[in-house]
Amino acid sequence: MLNRITLYALLLACLTGVSCGSSKKMTKAPVELLSEADVRRHDYYFLEATRQREAGNHADALALYEHCLDINPQSAAVMYELAQYHAFLQQPARSRALLEKAVELQPDNFWYRQTLGAYYRSIKEMDKAIAVYEEMSTQFPARGELLMMLMDLYSQQNDYPNLIKTLNRLEVKEGKSEQLSMEKYRIYLQMGDKENAFREMESLSKEYPNDVRYRVMLGDSYLDNDRADEAYAIFQKALAEDPENAQAQLSLASYYERMGMDSLFYVQQEAVLMNRKLASNVKVEVMRRIILQNEQTGKDSTRVFQLFNRLLATPQDDAGMATLCYSYMQHKQMGDSLAVPVLEKILDVEPDNIAARYSLLMVAVRRNDYVEAVRICEPAIQYNPEELSFYYYLGVSYFQTDRNEEALLALQKGVAQVTPNDDKKLVSDFYTFIGDLHHSMGRKGECYEAYDSALVYNPDNIGVLNNYAYFLSLERRDLDRAEEMSYRTVKAEPKNDTYLDTYAWILFEKGRYTEARIYIDEAMKNGGAESATIVEHSGDIYYMLGEVDKALGFWKQAAGMEHESKTLEEKIRLKRYIKE
Repeated sequence: MLNRITLYALLLACLTGVSCGSSKKMTKAPVELLSEADVRRHDYYFLEATRQREAGNHADALALYEHCLDINPQSAAVMYELAQYHAFLQQPARSRALLEKAVELQPDNFWYRQTLGAYYRSIKEMDKAIAVYEEMSTQFPARGELLMMLMDLYSQQNDYPNLIKTLNRLEVKEGKSEQLSMEKYRIYLQMGDKENAFREMESLSKEYPNDVRYRVMLGDSYLDNDRADEAYAIFQKALAEDPENAQAQLSLASYYERMGMDSLFYVQQEAVLMNRKLASNVKVEVMRRIILQNEQTGKDSTRVFQLFNRLLATPQDDAGMATLCYSYMQHKQMGDSLAVPVLEKILDVEPDNIAARYSLLMVAVRRNDYVEAVRICEPAIQYNPEELSFYYYLGVSYFQTDRNEEALLALQKGVAQVTPNDDKKLVSDFYTFIGDLHHSMGRKGECYEAYDSALVYNPDNIGVLNNYAYFLSLERRDLDRAEEMSYRTVKAEPKNDTYLDTYAWILFEKGRYTEARIYIDEAMKNGGAESATIVEHSGDIYYMLGEVDKALGFWKQAAGMEHESKTLEEKIRLKRYIKE
């Protein structure tokens, strides 16, 4: 069902939707030609049509409006309403004729004229649109938006003389302002009329003699148009009155650059950067420009870092400058020791800055400084509770500092934040770590629950598949499932000695000793000889195959390595395999 606003929108993209009033008021002259009975009939049907339209009964409303027009063919109000419906019915010629006739009948109706002007504009009949709005601007002088509309139309037509005239009319109405003067200045320059452009800026500076900004803007205009001496005089006078005027300092720096006075330009740049009144974002842009110039001229970074050090030694409103400094350090491949204080400065100002905190965390991880990593991560989960990586690294750091229960709690808090949009592999890693921690604490049931969750998020999590299979084999339970999981790890990484050992041991537990030997031999060839567990497993498998001497050799080899085995000494003493 279409409402009134929808109908207006279908006529034009910019209809106001304002009610046009009663039919009697809008059609006063024509109604006088009607009999009293026809006037009453017209008004009755008009009101009923409007009621049906408001109720959303548009077919009935259209029929009633058409009936009103039959009663009074000169009713502007009815024509205006019907124009909306014929536009919706894709009858533009009929809609346009009705709208134009409504305006002809009631030229003083603001809304009819505005709608017609907007219609002409929508179909690119700009001359007609301009004519409508020019008449309206005289007819309705209090409506400033009409002048704004004319400005836009003249701008689209590149009609600069009329655009200037309209700006002057708006200035008379609203008073002189920076916005209007700057617009006139811009248009004069587009017209190639520099004298009037300067005159406009001079007028603005005279209008506000106590505002240094306008004088500096005039100086900028001179500088941009080859009147450097006049610009310099203005900048110097402005700084004499207000030595910390950031706009004048920036303009003077531009003057020195334009004139090729490099040493004075550098000095002025530094003055700008150290100006406590200058906005932080402007300082960052100035510093960015200094970096670019330094890179383009092939100079060393000493001056740049000296400037950064001076700037960052002062209080910072935001992290913009410190962030730029860190980016420059990264570009120059500076070491961690220099980067850390800058990252700390960023977090001092913006403690929720994820990128800076993560970079600082990576420095601590590279240094294996897990106490520092804990210090970095603990506030991170307060400032950025949705960032899973901080929970993970906090868990790792607690674990590395022998705080296993706290590690487990941090990881569990992390998985509580998981959303469907999070990286499933990362979530799987969380559950893997949780399972490992539970197992280290002797909580096998909780361990396997966590591993199951890890495999839900990442069925190809090789680490979980291996550990899960190995732990099941140690308990001598669910060996078929353990074999299936372990085999997938061997297929994925056929040279991994740990995965080969796990698979061999599961086969051993299932009594398939010949197959077990194949995989344990592969494990030994791929680095397993460095693992006491794998060497001991080799002895166990070879014993079951009847090769006692070879088995004894492996057991003795394992005994000479760092190894925790409850039965190894007994195996060697008794020269036979003993189950743990």
